[in-house]
Amino acid sequence: MCRNIRPLHNFEPHATSGEVHDAALQFVRKISGMNKPSQANAEAFERAVAEITHITEHLLDDLVTTAPPKNRDEEAAKAKARSEKRFPRTEPAAVAS
Repeated sequence: MCRNIRPLHNFEPHATSGEVHDAALQFVRKISGMNKPSQANAEAFERAVAEITHITEHLLDDLVTTAPPKNRDEEAAKAKARSEKRFPRTEPAAVAS
């Protein structure tokens, strides 16, 4: 899955329309292989983004869970910790004078 598409289900507050649109845009970019479509493909590209946004909003509305809602700040902190563990920072080597 594209790393830029984040889970949107079971958050409090619920995912915004903007978050759903951004995920749909990333999905269409990934499967089409285009970051920005040509003029000839722009209409089909935008239509796909709109349709995926629409159906994703329906999906999120229809999903049911018994798990407590997740907190965005806590999830972001967990993701940052995983990233730091996976890609540890190294101090730049001192430049000899």
